[in-house]
Amino acid sequence: MSIRGLKKKQPKTFKVRIITVDAEMEFSCEMKWKGKDLFDLVCRALGLRETWFFGLQYTIKGMCTWLKMDKKVLDQEIPKEDPISFHFLAKFYPEKVEEELLQEITQHLFFLQVKKQILDEEIYCSPEATVLLASYAVQAKYGDYDPNFHEPGFLAHDELLPKRVLRQYQLTAEMWEEKITAWYAEHRGIARDEAEMNYLKIAQDLEMYGVNYFPIAQNKNHTDLLLGVDAKGIHIYSINNRFSPNKSFEWSSIRNISCSEKELTIKPLDKKAEVFKFFSSQLKVNKLIFQLCIGNHDLFMRRRKVDSIEIQQMKAQAREEKARKKMENQRLAREKQLREEAERAKEELERRLFQLEDEARQANEALLRSQEAAELLAEKAQIAEEEAKLLAQNAAEAEQERQRLEISALKSKEEKRLMEQKMREAELIAVKLVKESDRRAKEAEHLKQDLHEAREAERKAKQKLLDITRLNYPHMAKYPQYSPGDSRDANFDKGSIKLDLKDIDLKRLSFEIERERLDYLEKSRKFEDRLKELKSEIHALKLEEKQAGLYS
Repeated sequence: MSIRGLKKKQPKTFKVRIITVDAEMEFSCEMKWKGKDLFDLVCRALGLRETWFFGLQYTIKGMCTWLKMDKKVLDQEIPKEDPISFHFLAKFYPEKVEEELLQEITQHLFFLQVKKQILDEEIYCSPEATVLLASYAVQAKYGDYDPNFHEPGFLAHDELLPKRVLRQYQLTAEMWEEKITAWYAEHRGIARDEAEMNYLKIAQDLEMYGVNYFPIAQNKNHTDLLLGVDAKGIHIYSINNRFSPNKSFEWSSIRNISCSEKELTIKPLDKKAEVFKFFSSQLKVNKLIFQLCIGNHDLFMRRRKVDSIEIQQMKAQAREEKARKKMENQRLAREKQLREEAERAKEELERRLFQLEDEARQANEALLRSQEAAELLAEKAQIAEEEAKLLAQNAAEAEQERQRLEISALKSKEEKRLMEQKMREAELIAVKLVKESDRRAKEAEHLKQDLHEAREAERKAKQKLLDITRLNYPHMAKYPQYSPGDSRDANFDKGSIKLDLKDIDLKRLSFEIERERLDYLEKSRKFEDRLKELKSEIHALKLEEKQAGLYS
């Protein structure tokens, strides 16, 4: 057969894009493939065996629809695009995640989908619960908390809380991170699958978990109710309250569900109970509700039957896998603990080594300091010795100076005593001189008086002599050549001589008095000079005595 003939026999294909919660895949599908063929291909690619929870969802004309397994893919009303996009999502939810989700991949896909629904606010969650769920999500992503590695800001690029919660509380991103990290630090030792399972166990208790809501009406004209379908049954809600149902029909209490056109009828198991009828806006919505009811009811009945061999094998494998993982986790925990202990021991040894090195360094520094101190002390000792010698020399000099000062003081005292004695003598001499001066002044005054009296007497005698001469010899003046008066002339001459002699004595006396007065003034001036010299010497001696006292 030729290559050309082989090419002609190859089946025609079309491309599809499968979008999971965290990845995208592309496949080539044959034109005749049914929905189940494509679904099984995706499950095999993912390694998924719990296929009954999932489905392929697509959007057409703004409405989300699930791909039918028993019809050809291209015969269904799918988007006309290349490649055709389908979302691989959980279509039905388990009642108890811990018992029903056996495979780790199943658990991981449910964790990612529920987490996205909470962040997109399709499932309402209280702020406190969102922080706790966020801490488990961080544990699943980052592992155990390590303050040295997980520094502040390491959650800055992770979406962990719904925007509603962020708007409700005026907290900064750092404050939210601090709250999440406080819970995250307490999950130490929890593996990724355990953290995801803890997340799902908290989420399954939320009122809106696993519920598909559809607008309905109790009559053909009004849409005033919501119908919710989940793993436990069918619930009727008011349009503004998706938390508390007004009425519920558990799968165990429903006898029959029928769908015709836009009407859907729920018949309770109790035949006496009222049959519930409601209307939807479109036939497709009615069919979608009917499919979800059938699928959830089948799973509900399946849970209450004996497990099939496949399920038993899967549960056994899951138990073995959990036991193996538990042992592996325990081994890893022991290894981690031993490694941490070894690291702590290493850190302790490094710390001890660093401490010893530091102590050695400090000891070396102390030794160097002690050597420097010893050298410094030696220098100080030498300086102190030199200072001691200098002080001894100064002390000797000071002792000599003290002795000299004592001798000087004694001399000064002796000189002072002699000077005081001289001063006393000088004072006595001064007193005597004053007295002598007074006496001489008085004598001079008496002599002056006597001289004055003598001169007055002389003047009177001369006047009297002149008067007598004029009376006795009136013509002597005119005729001095006459001789008869020779004897009188001789007598007159004698009187004149006597007067001249007396006058000479007075002059001599005056001269002696004046000379004595000048001598007295000269002596007084010399004595005053001597007194000044004595005062200066006494003052100098007093200063020397004061200085000697201060120095001693």
